[in-house]
Amino acid sequence: MKCSKCRQDAVLFQRYSGLHLCEDHFTIDLETKVKKTIRKEGWIKSGDKIAVALSGGKDSTALLYFLTKTFGIRRDVEIAAVTIDEGISGYRSTQICKSIAEQAGVEFHTASFKEHFGITLDEIVQKKGDINSCSYCGVLRRQLLNRTARDAGATKIAYGFNLDDEAQSVMMNVLRGDAETLLRKQKPVEGMLPRIKPFKTIPEREVALYARLQTTGYEERGCPYSYNALRADVRGILNQYNYGHPATKYALLNLGEKFKSGIPADSTGAETCATCGEPVFGSCRVCGILKELKGE
Repeated sequence: MKCSKCRQDAVLFQRYSGLHLCEDHFTIDLETKVKKTIRKEGWIKSGDKIAVALSGGKDSTALLYFLTKTFGIRRDVEIAAVTIDEGISGYRSTQICKSIAEQAGVEFHTASFKEHFGITLDEIVQKKGDINSCSYCGVLRRQLLNRTARDAGATKIAYGFNLDDEAQSVMMNVLRGDAETLLRKQKPVEGMLPRIKPFKTIPEREVALYARLQTTGYEERGCPYSYNALRADVRGILNQYNYGHPATKYALLNLGEKFKSGIPADSTGAETCATCGEPVFGSCRVCGILKELKGE
């Protein structure tokens, strides 16, 4: 097929737009959308130091490339990379992440569950089984990522979450009946870095193509514990339904944002954990998990 804009060979067919795009016009299309999202949300401003949560996979590698390409020439914005090693055998390679950061010409920072919490995720699974492994991992990783990025002088953390991730999150909250999360809109809290998601309007397959065309060195290894997560089931359901209804994931993204529109941002309940010193809402889930693992 030929590009709808220039008649060169197309590398992508966008079912939701009806366009065939060549490599150049696909790149322009994606980068234009991401820039528009960043401007609309006011996510990157003069004086910011953006820490990219670098997993070594396609999404975060593509995001690091985009941000350094777009903002790397600016003296008033810094980009860095932060990798968290959860301690999953054969899964996370900090060396690969370091190499990606070096190629991008940015600072690289890393931290591990073992170093900061005294336990790896593999060891947690050995103690507790893998049924709740994603929940344990998510709570610990978010706190350690925030702490590591903050200590590196970052003002915001950029995640490589794409449209599929965002749509899945909305659907998961609906299936759980979790109205609190759907409606939550928190104010910035001291010590807790704001999170930004520049790729939130870009389908996963387009982020993957962008990574393939523009970057090298990333790897794709599925987490060995993710097979029993709700997200895996929701991903399959949405992909199947979206094939016949190409705007479904955009509809879910918009629905999630409409739920939050008009709701005042709220930081009620924010406090500092007396044990770990990190900002929390209510009881500290990290300290709770660590006590549970120690049998206290």
